[in-house]
Amino acid sequence: MATLVIGGLGTLVGGPLGGAVGALIGRQIDGAIFGQPRSDGPRLKDLAISTSSYGQPIARQFGTVRTPGTIIWATDLVETEETSGGGKGSPDATRYSYSVSFAVAVSSRPIDRIGRIWADGNLLRGAAGDMKTAGVLRVHTGHADQEPDPLIAAALEQRCPAHRGCAYVVFENLQLGDFGNRIPALSFEVFAGSGSHLVSGLIEDVAGARGSAPVDVLEGYVHDGGTPAQVLSLVDRLNPLTPLLSGSRITVAPAAKPNGNARSLPPAARWNEGDFGRDDGVSTTRKASPASVVSALRYYDPARDYQPGLQRVEGQHAAGRHEQVEFPGVLSAGSANGLLREISTREAIAQETLSWRMAELDPALQPGTIVSAPGYPGEWRIASWEWREAGIELQLLRALDLRPTTRPSDPGLGWRPSDLPPQPSSLRMFELPWDGYGPADTVRAYAAIGAADGAWAGASLYARQGDALEKLSAAPRRRAISGVLTHSLPPGLPFRFDRAASLRVALEPATATLHPATPEMLARGANRLLLGSEIVQFSQAEPLGEGRWVLSGLLRGRGGTEDHAVHAHPAQTSITLLDERLVALRESEVQHTDGGQFAVIGLADTEPVYATLENPGLSRRPPFPCHGWLSFGADGSMACGWTRRARGGWAWLDAADQPLVEQAEAYEIGFGPPAAPHALYRTNSSRFSLDSASVATLRASHSGAAIWVRQQGSFAKSAALSLGVLPPT
Repeated sequence: MATLVIGGLGTLVGGPLGGAVGALIGRQIDGAIFGQPRSDGPRLKDLAISTSSYGQPIARQFGTVRTPGTIIWATDLVETEETSGGGKGSPDATRYSYSVSFAVAVSSRPIDRIGRIWADGNLLRGAAGDMKTAGVLRVHTGHADQEPDPLIAAALEQRCPAHRGCAYVVFENLQLGDFGNRIPALSFEVFAGSGSHLVSGLIEDVAGARGSAPVDVLEGYVHDGGTPAQVLSLVDRLNPLTPLLSGSRITVAPAAKPNGNARSLPPAARWNEGDFGRDDGVSTTRKASPASVVSALRYYDPARDYQPGLQRVEGQHAAGRHEQVEFPGVLSAGSANGLLREISTREAIAQETLSWRMAELDPALQPGTIVSAPGYPGEWRIASWEWREAGIELQLLRALDLRPTTRPSDPGLGWRPSDLPPQPSSLRMFELPWDGYGPADTVRAYAAIGAADGAWAGASLYARQGDALEKLSAAPRRRAISGVLTHSLPPGLPFRFDRAASLRVALEPATATLHPATPEMLARGANRLLLGSEIVQFSQAEPLGEGRWVLSGLLRGRGGTEDHAVHAHPAQTSITLLDERLVALRESEVQHTDGGQFAVIGLADTEPVYATLENPGLSRRPPFPCHGWLSFGADGSMACGWTRRARGGWAWLDAADQPLVEQAEAYEIGFGPPAAPHALYRTNSSRFSLDSASVATLRASHSGAAIWVRQQGSFAKSAALSLGVLPPT
């Protein structure tokens, strides 16, 4: 058969690849005469996971493709321990995180660059080159001047290869918390020249061979299996090629198409040799209709992030067995549909073959040339020629000019993880009142760490000590819900539920969701906001779109912040939702900061993001007394009283006094401004009185002065409770 004869000639001249090209020429002749043989060549594969098996071939990448790669080096897991303070009575929590360093080979030929990287189906590296998880990425493109990776060289020392000719990537200290503390299933978007130059790329290392048969619609090809002959045969089936053998040089070119200017063959020569069956020098055959017809093409679709796509041509050829072609190339849906229609039409046609004898060889008549044969209509393509004792014998194939119409094609839906740009971190630090759980003398400081909508892989929290930053803990990936007031909030009355009161906020992230709360839920501490220095609770939440909300049904001045409820809050005042997204700090971490300054650093933060601790001392400041009263006797004496409150005792107790949280019960009664009183008295009781002489003295010099009381706690003084004023003399 022609395949064996011409394949042997190609091997003799050009080595194994020459044999592949010769076999391709023979296959074309055999296909025209005997029909298409069935061959198991390169097959399309679903995206696999990265492997590390010995003997596993490393694919050659052409154009733009997606490949899982092969792990070629890795360290052991590195464990990191971090302890952070608990909240609401919870003990300190110790978290363990793991990281690993490893290298993955992605191509056994040089590449241009690496694009996106997927890990367990989600993006680990975006199109902009941003890493979604903490770790360092280095890309080695596999060129001849490639140097060893410094991390691998440090581990292997002089045994470290440079892997020249092999493109690979190195992950250094990749954090595994997002992947169940294991190396995830990776796949890489690889850019390696133009996929249309696949044919020339396949024979680029063969001496005396060249290819100039671009496949314009081909965007990429993964060559991870199959011999060169099988790959060329598969490409030839979709996009016909013409292999030419001239002396010791092999050239693969696109198959010529009818052009209307065909060169005319000389008259046929006659001799008696051969199997023509007659001696007029011409013999014709016609290929029988195929037993199977191509009706489907599977390929890699870039619109589906290189997941396999499928195109069909239903009903074009009803007879025969339907065949599906597996092509491990990257094609758009429209290009795949066009190729499928062309191959389906071409292989279904009963193509005519013509054998033509010539007395002498014409150098202009070479395989691939389009010619016309006297006495035979249409145009023909020279498939091959062969020397005979009496002359030259040409094998001609009817030249087909197939131009099937490409219909608009839908690649179908596929999972495409979001690739939002990385977002810088935000930070707000504050103290909150003691909630009644745990020791009463502990500082309750929290960090609200978050970011706007987009990629954010968490951030690490630091305490500032002079010009240095000391790491405290790593923030969880859950972003704190923060924002600002969009409209000013007027003063309000503490201790009372105001259904009509409302505030308008803009949240960060904008996709954050708030929920309504019943009175019972509010009593248990639901829906708490830190608004400036005031804690507010809301019962209703109405979204306005784009992260803006109206919060109504307010309880103002919660947790001992009543003194801030009587003041207005201007627009752009900071707000933070007080929930489990906050990071609790230990007291030692707060005490050793320089000026109460903290910082966070995330993947997208080019500089540390600083914040100063707000409301210092609030967690140990007692609330001011309540239910105050003041009276003056007929003799001019004064008496006053109040009801004690306690830190952490935010629920009213029936028929019982609040427990004393401070070391001792102590109060200050003042006359005049609380910051600079004219007179100050102290007592250990919730009752106080002054005789008429003392009152007269105060009235004489400070008539109309404010009278107030505040509790003296173990660590701080409460805000002042107004009792009244000194009457005029």
